Amino acid sequence: MAGRRSLGRRFGWLWGAYAVSTAGTWLAFDAFALMAVLVLDAGPTQVSLLAAVGPAVGAAVSVPLGPWVEVRRKRPVMIATDLVRCAVLLSIPVAYAVGRLSFGQLLLVSVAVAASDITFNAAAGAFLKGLVPRRDLLVANGRFEATTWTASMVGPPLGGAAIGLFGPVTTVVADAVSYLLSAFGLRAIGGKEKPPVRPASGSTRPRAGDLLDGWRYILADPALRPLFFNTVLANSLIMAASPPLMVLMVDDLRFAPWQYALAFAVPCTGGLLGSCLAPRLVTRFGRHRVMLGAGVLRAGWSLGPAFVGPGAAGLALVMVVEFGLITCCAVFNPVFATYRLERTPADRVIRTLSAWSATGKATTAAVTALWGLLAHLAGPRTAIALAGVFLLFTPALLPRRDHTPDTGPEPAPLALQDGG
Repeated sequence: MAGRRSLGRRFGWLWGAYAVSTAGTWLAFDAFALMAVLVLDAGPTQVSLLAAVGPAVGAAVSVPLGPWVEVRRKRPVMIATDLVRCAVLLSIPVAYAVGRLSFGQLLLVSVAVAASDITFNAAAGAFLKGLVPRRDLLVANGRFEATTWTASMVGPPLGGAAIGLFGPVTTVVADAVSYLLSAFGLRAIGGKEKPPVRPASGSTRPRAGDLLDGWRYILADPALRPLFFNTVLANSLIMAASPPLMVLMVDDLRFAPWQYALAFAVPCTGGLLGSCLAPRLVTRFGRHRVMLGAGVLRAGWSLGPAFVGPGAAGLALVMVVEFGLITCCAVFNPVFATYRLERTPADRVIRTLSAWSATGKATTAAVTALWGLLAHLAGPRTAIALAGVFLLFTPALLPRRDHTPDTGPEPAPLALQDGG
């Protein structure tokens, strides 16, 4: 079956590097917020600031890196960003050990990690496009998606247990080590990398106008433009509803913390199901129909949590809604990611993915902060319900017509170019 065929040794190393760093990230889920509360006695305002400002500023910092990365080989950039993340994360346990950890340091590390995340993911997308044949991009993205949902299901509970047993910096150290292991895995890929496409001017020094090239290309493309607005808005609304839902369940309805964690860990099995179904659904129904259908269904679940009540029935309702939402997202995401890669020319991938990711992170931070204020003024149920209502309108932004990617003939994959 398509989902089980081998994509080669080099892809195996890339997948392994992604798996270990993703596992570290989810093991350290909310580690900065927990350290701010447990070690620095931070209040809700500081925790919200850490959650919003770090990713937003990191997104802004990453924007100038896009044009610079575009004209360089991608694997060294990926290795460098892994090492940067490892180094800045290790500064936290060092500062904690000598009693010098501060909220400002957590904020700076959050910015550095967010900027490195965006740069790494953009470079990884370009590298993947040159590593596997076009026909295998969906299979590869499906495996990454399945890995993400597996880590999100297992990582937070293990991380919480590790913090309880070994202290607040444990998961930060584990996350740092995961990036170091990822760098070793990327180094082990070996072989040749396709030379980067040079600009027409021949200069490798980014110009001021290059910073906006990613957005220019997205907004000028009739297929990417609606997908851009749809994914940025839908993802931000989904994420914005999470903090009010936590307050509603844990504070208002008196669910125990383990019940809250269970309500989101179990539905992550839908991520595995959806990522496995995506290639089969595309084979049967076609990419555009699957992307449109999953995008519509994804928007229909988020009103449900506004009606959650106490007890087992309320817990079951959250699990069912989250399972449906996550399954639809896990079908949509790899199909969308593959389509975006195929639609984007090789000399614009980095700038396009960087602009997309930076916009997404900044928008999510802003909408999450706004919904926090809304929950404070009108109550968590109202905030959750409004997010669900707005989500119902996001499918209108999906492209109604199938735009066949026009990126030229498919080049020989790198495994053939270097004999791997």
